[in-house]
Amino acid sequence: MNDQDEEVDPKPEPDLTAPNHSVLATHSVLAFDVLDSTNDEARRRAGAGAAAGTVVWALRQEAGRGRRGRRWDSPLGNLYCSLILRPGCAPAAGAQLSLVAALALGEALEACLVGHPRPQLKWPNDVLLEGRKVAGILLESEAAGAEHTAWVVVGVGVNVASFPDGTDYPATSLACEGGAGFSVGEVLQLFLARFQSWYAQWCREGLAPVRAAWLRRAVGLDLPISVRLHGETITGTFSGLDDDGALLLLPVGCGKPRRVSAGDVFFPWLTNPVVLFKDGGVVVAAR
Repeated sequence: MNDQDEEVDPKPEPDLTAPNHSVLATHSVLAFDVLDSTNDEARRRAGAGAAAGTVVWALRQEAGRGRRGRRWDSPLGNLYCSLILRPGCAPAAGAQLSLVAALALGEALEACLVGHPRPQLKWPNDVLLEGRKVAGILLESEAAGAEHTAWVVVGVGVNVASFPDGTDYPATSLACEGGAGFSVGEVLQLFLARFQSWYAQWCREGLAPVRAAWLRRAVGLDLPISVRLHGETITGTFSGLDDDGALLLLPVGCGKPRRVSAGDVFFPWLTNPVVLFKDGGVVVAAR
């Protein structure tokens, strides 16, 4: 692999700027030793007409970032990749791809952890293992007028070999939780396979099947949460997702859920590595 200015045997990229609702038939993976950010590189390529299904993968990032511009530590040994999509949908619908990606990533990591507690999903874009963050997703897009997206970039970061200290939310790595036998490339391959399957179903059927599967893996459903918004923090019970994928929070003493389209979710009861989820309607605690 080479540096940021030279790719590893890149495949030709057709000019495909029209909306593409089809299944991702193939993935063109562009691999780098180091990038500023895989999302930034994917954005540049999307703007230049890169095909849907193009994947930008770097062994290391020098300016990795998460939601709201937060720094994402990017040492060697972890997965950093971004996938270019052209769903041709409305911007609001494009935001649902965060749930699609999280569900696919949860299933991919579960395949690495046979015999261990399954990965859980934290709205809107995190994957947890034993109550600790192991992966995150950053969705970015560009509109093509008011009704359509020109492209969507799905950025994924997975703590495969290591995890950062001093984060707002407890973190872990795949290696620490029983997945030490899997390489970064294998994790990427598993994710792309699961994403292609769920993306195809989302294109055919909309959010409903994704939403149902996501909720089966949701952390904290029907339990107290707090959501940090711009300028305020609200508390209540996590009562589910609406038909568009927004979080539904039932405030204390209020009979009507509040719809939250963006925010940072925290679980006041999750101070130790314990995962609470619903299995067949029963709240289960797993260590």
